[in-house]
Amino acid sequence: MSERAAKVTPTDDEQTDEQITDSAAPDAATEPDSAAETESETTTEPVTSGAEAVVRALENAGVEYAFGVQGGAIMPVYDVLYDSDIRHVTMAHEQGAAHAADAYGIVSGEPGVCLATSGPGATNLVTGIADADMDSDPMLALTGQVPTEFVGNDAFQETDTTGVTTPITKDNTFASDADHVGSDVTEAFALAREGRPGPTLVDLPKDVTNGETDREPDEPKTPDTYHVQERADSEIVAAAAERIENADRPVMLLGGGVIKGEASEACREFAIEHEIPVITTMPGLGAFPEDHELSLEMAGMHGTGYANMAITHCDTLIGIGTRFDDRLTGGIETFAPDAEIIHVDIDPAEISKNIYADYPLVGDAETVVEQLAEAVDESPAATKWRAQCQQWKSDYSMAYEAPEDAPVQPEFVVEALDEATSDRAIVTTGVGQHQMWAAQYWTYTEPRTWVSSHGLGTMGYGLPAAIGARLAADDDQEVICVDGDGSFLMTLQGLSVAVRENLDITVAVLNNEYIGMVRQWQDAFFEGRHAASDYNWMPEFDKLAEAFGACGFRIDDYDDVADTIEEALAYDGPSVIDVHIDPDANVYPMVPSGGDNGQFALTEDQL
Repeated sequence: MSERAAKVTPTDDEQTDEQITDSAAPDAATEPDSAAETESETTTEPVTSGAEAVVRALENAGVEYAFGVQGGAIMPVYDVLYDSDIRHVTMAHEQGAAHAADAYGIVSGEPGVCLATSGPGATNLVTGIADADMDSDPMLALTGQVPTEFVGNDAFQETDTTGVTTPITKDNTFASDADHVGSDVTEAFALAREGRPGPTLVDLPKDVTNGETDREPDEPKTPDTYHVQERADSEIVAAAAERIENADRPVMLLGGGVIKGEASEACREFAIEHEIPVITTMPGLGAFPEDHELSLEMAGMHGTGYANMAITHCDTLIGIGTRFDDRLTGGIETFAPDAEIIHVDIDPAEISKNIYADYPLVGDAETVVEQLAEAVDESPAATKWRAQCQQWKSDYSMAYEAPEDAPVQPEFVVEALDEATSDRAIVTTGVGQHQMWAAQYWTYTEPRTWVSSHGLGTMGYGLPAAIGARLAADDDQEVICVDGDGSFLMTLQGLSVAVRENLDITVAVLNNEYIGMVRQWQDAFFEGRHAASDYNWMPEFDKLAEAFGACGFRIDDYDDVADTIEEALAYDGPSVIDVHIDPDANVYPMVPSGGDNGQFALTEDQL
């Protein structure tokens, strides 16, 4: 997908330091000749403090939104934000601020910004930072810190924030003086988005942000030592192209790096031109249109049976922007056992980390796919293979039963939401069964429309992510949060934010009164002993939504589904649908952890 620690790699590339020139204040006695002249003569006040340098750095980077919670150590920065054009969204919890910033970055492609004060404020960001790190999402975290002279003295609300977050950030800086703090922020912003995206953090001691300075921050740019390889080795590209031409059973596997690298269109064109079946990872949903005949949809633990069969039986696997994590591969020894692996990734550390790459192509996803497109002269002769893939789609279809006299099935609800919204609707989720149903039964056709927690698997991600996604999305894009009752309960205080900001989001809580995925595993592997997974004490979420000032709805049977969804979507503001689903509904197909993808289970009896 991209590179994580390449900032320490030397390079001969030269970069020019660009400083923002102070704008001279206009003569108070001089009146502009026209309104147009007034608009063209924008005046920027000179920087006078570290806090002003921090905010100026964000403004220079084009930041439009920041998500955070005010506090003592970060207060100087907030005081400057008060007069900034940057719109600050006060969240109800710092974890929500990090998730909102994360989702903003996923949808917009630009780093989302979150802020918190020292101590508990900073530590409350940690889950969201780790989530962004695992999924390579661009995010900048700014944390207040006690004055430098108190650092290490166990001062009030002191935490070693850089020490805590160094393992989960792409770049991590303790701001040491007011003259350099603005450039610290712009560099962190640039590092968050360049190459392999990821979270960066700048820790801001209060004496630094209160300190005097007249130094304007640099424009966002990476350090001179930071190097990203854009083009793959031409000899390996040629060898990989020859392998593709000679393949009998090729597949393309598109990961999240395809979307982050803006390579979706290049991959679509390549797959369609050469008629190669396409599989996505869960982070890669939307990289290839799932309504296309070449699409085999998502592979992995809860991927489609036909995607997993194709991986198991292919002879050439073109993996682009994927780290081949364990939820995708199952057992390493049984993953694509007959295939030669072509692996495209911007981060050299990912090549052969989990799955050995026969053709390691280090470089930017879009650039490398274009290199392959130029090098492949003949499409592989794979007519029989494509027919086999279509047969698997028939044999292992994602059909389900929905008897009218039974409780509402969650798959039905997801499909109804999909049918009621546009192809560009954005889906956010928490983590658990509902996340898998949303991945399986929504048809994704566009990139940056699927926003979820993959590597870390963070329950509670869905609602704050919907807030960030809403602010990053186009006005005509619907934002739907498909959540579970357990996940929703963890961060539902974010409803107060959605109501205050009048954000048009729709939350569908698939309520089975369980931590559903845990219950499913307990039934399958722990003799049905539901230790701490039975949540029959859940509140009535529709009424709780009303208490927050949102619009609440409830679904108990199939007759309610279509009309209720239509009404909730029509409401101009945040709405919550408490959908009471079959408590015994399970997610299938399923590959047991570490199992063989080709031996997926369709029922519990097959596990």
